Amino acid sequence: MNREKSKALFEQARKIIPGGVNSPVRACASVGTEPVFIEKGNGAVIFDADGNSYIDYVGSWGPMILGHAHPSVVQSIVQAAQEGTSFGAPTEMETRLAQMVVDAVPSVEMVRMVNSGTEATMSAIRLARGYTGRDIIIKFDGCYHGHADTLLVQAGSGVATLNIPGSPGVPKSFVEYTLSLPFNDIEILSKVMAEKGDKVAAIIVEPLAGNMGMVPPVPGFLQALRDLTRKHGAFLIFDEVMTGFRVAYGGAQEKFGITPDLTCLGKVIGGGLPVGAYGGRREIMEKIAPQGPVYQAGTLSGNPLAMAAGIATLTKLKEPGVYEALEERAGQLINGLLNAAEDAGIPATGGHMGAMLGLFFTDKAVRSFEDAKKSDTDRFSAYYRKMMGRGIYLAPSPFEAFFLSTAHKEEHIEATLAAAGDIFRELAP
Repeated sequence: MNREKSKALFEQARKIIPGGVNSPVRACASVGTEPVFIEKGNGAVIFDADGNSYIDYVGSWGPMILGHAHPSVVQSIVQAAQEGTSFGAPTEMETRLAQMVVDAVPSVEMVRMVNSGTEATMSAIRLARGYTGRDIIIKFDGCYHGHADTLLVQAGSGVATLNIPGSPGVPKSFVEYTLSLPFNDIEILSKVMAEKGDKVAAIIVEPLAGNMGMVPPVPGFLQALRDLTRKHGAFLIFDEVMTGFRVAYGGAQEKFGITPDLTCLGKVIGGGLPVGAYGGRREIMEKIAPQGPVYQAGTLSGNPLAMAAGIATLTKLKEPGVYEALEERAGQLINGLLNAAEDAGIPATGGHMGAMLGLFFTDKAVRSFEDAKKSDTDRFSAYYRKMMGRGIYLAPSPFEAFFLSTAHKEEHIEATLAAAGDIFRELAP
């Protein structure tokens, strides 16, 4: 597959952009290759600068649940742009999208729009600390909540891919009150809360982890979080930037039946444009300025383009049968991959929820970040490069989930499984 133009573009980019990319994992160094430069996308397929096509399972890292350039989303963006791209003033569309979020997400009675998932989690943490008057935050190893200083401790995703434990430039005092515990370990969590619970402002968690690969909560884990935070007067924050409107219309909290105090959203609710949001119970959200003392602001928050794209996306997702079809297609894909790996004698485990999937090259169950790191990352790198050569676009990290869209059809799944079957046989022990 010819990628000469992508190579030239990457060389040019590296001269003026750190690492040649504007987000680290895109550099593809951890999988032993270089990035392809994308020119356009249509439905489930993207096209690089050399004219090569790929079936896309990254979907801009989750937002493109309707596929690329969906007509209703594009039309809504164009119409909004013709009226003005940003005003820094209230618009009706902000209220419309906010109402859709409130109607859909069980924990949310009020919502504040921001511009990214990082802004959402950062703001939710500030609100939790401001409301409770406490300082300590508990997160979990391998859960990535954006690159805010407070939360860049034992993060998964790109931090894990680059083998960076945290980051230089983060003062120790900024993370002094952040505790990172093993994901899915109820015993350790209970001990820590027994010792420090009265000083804990909040526990933040990906209810379905997607930044150490896709790792579901073990039975009882999320309920333990809910029970312990209530017992000690702390907030429970669900980071549903990835899972919101993807694993179900009401997110992971709808799936698992657990209602957090605050919820962080992003990705899908912007229909592919930069957006984030955080919301929760009315009495909590009313502490945010200008109604309350906890300050948070953003010039482009709620901008018309993102609001229009989000409204169009959520409107389509609310149509009957959408999530059932995604669930069925995702099951077909992951079960096909696992069967093909087994036929080739390659140890593999994985699963899916809604349109979110995970695959690890290991014969052990993956319940934590430590488990994920013990998977065969060298085999993943070889698998990644070979799948790219067959026109299958995957996230360039073993610590990322992958995603389906409504645009993925039977022929896309069949082509993917055919390629994977051939490649697993090539990689067989």
